Amino acid sequence: MTGPTAGVGRTALLVAAARAIESQLPDALARDPYAAAFVRAAPGTAHWPLHPDRIPDRVSDPLWGRLGGYFALRTRVLDDHLLAATRAGARQVVLLGAGLDSRALRLPWPSGRTVHELDTAGVLAFKHRVLERVGAVPRAGRRPLAIDLRGAWTTALLDSGFDPGEPTAWLAEGLLLYLPAAAEQGLIAAVDRLSAPGSTLAFETKDISAEPDRVLRGPLYTALRERLGLDLPALFAPGPRPDSAGALRARGWKVRVRTPYEFTALHGRGPLPEPDDALAANRWTFATAVRGTPGRPGAEDHRRGRGGRDVGDSPDDIPATG
Repeated sequence: MTGPTAGVGRTALLVAAARAIESQLPDALARDPYAAAFVRAAPGTAHWPLHPDRIPDRVSDPLWGRLGGYFALRTRVLDDHLLAATRAGARQVVLLGAGLDSRALRLPWPSGRTVHELDTAGVLAFKHRVLERVGAVPRAGRRPLAIDLRGAWTTALLDSGFDPGEPTAWLAEGLLLYLPAAAEQGLIAAVDRLSAPGSTLAFETKDISAEPDRVLRGPLYTALRERLGLDLPALFAPGPRPDSAGALRARGWKVRVRTPYEFTALHGRGPLPEPDDALAANRWTFATAVRGTPGRPGAEDHRRGRGGRDVGDSPDDIPATG
């Protein structure tokens, strides 16, 4: 991200707006008291709705209804995943491409947890100004780190107090879609090197190169272009995507790949499949570093973490799709 108001940075505002809308629903999947403040503080977003009452026909609206519902569901699923990992023993969380994520402030973390937020200086500076203005107080140790994840970043993370000997809950939410394939491969390899047994990684993938033109011209992407001036497919990294789930399996991780629709069924909320579906190719992957991964220190099996819970499972133990 180069900043919160243009390019990929603007997508962070889009997700924040979706969280703000979801937070006002009586049956909200997730609540974010800071999301609206981020959107209001950014230029060019005054016309964006931040409450469901401002969205006529919200259920059928491809932007704030369907895509917004996708972001709300994704937020809930990944919230659950991170909390399960930390309750199982992970004492540090690393948000890769943190954007306007407010999990360090809004989630009920177990005591003694640290949340590292990695993103570019422009995004983190904007985030700091907004959070300072509203008097936000973190519920875990919060360590922002200005870095470009397309380059070298592991040394800076280690220098910030990250301990590779401790289990870590890693998250790459809405990140890998925008990274060049080589950068994604490098990031996955770096996470593997820095992960003690019992560490977890959740990430989202999508191969935009496989999308037919009728999907790219469909209602969801058209609404983004016409109503927000956001050409999302143009921001996705071009070309075939690497098989990061397969790379982790080869490194000895337990990996489960899900579709969003599995969690729609689980929670009774979220998008459903439709013809020429812009969300059909989205996949959410949950991985756990297990004993015997080459190059990882420690022979003891930490798979169940200090709390005894099986952190190899995804947020809910439903059948894998691949």
